[in-house]
Amino acid sequence: MIGKEILDSEPIPAAKVKAILEDFSENNELNYEQNITLNHVSRFRQFSLEDTEKIVKELEGIIKTKYAVRVVDLIPEDLADLRLIFAKEQIPIKKEDMEEILKILDKYDTLE
Repeated sequence: MIGKEILDSEPIPAAKVKAILEDFSENNELNYEQNITLNHVSRFRQFSLEDTEKIVKELEGIIKTKYAVRVVDLIPEDLADLRLIFAKEQIPIKKEDMEEILKILDKYDTLE
């Protein structure tokens, strides 16, 4: 796009995208892309926005933010699912770290 420059980029979880679009849609009409995005993020199981932010903070002690957001959005249920998330990544992650990630997710999953 001519005249547009990306100044900053950061990953945000689907729960936050959903909250932003729902707030925006209260006073404005969503365009096609925004409507498709809202439908997409509404279809999948996810944690509340507050829990999502807490989980990402906890996971940042183990993995980078972009991976923490991906894990929170996909909510892996076991080591096999978690391994699939990191399969193409060039980051070394130990089995103990993956087990810790699953424990953190399980802790918040029981509160739902």
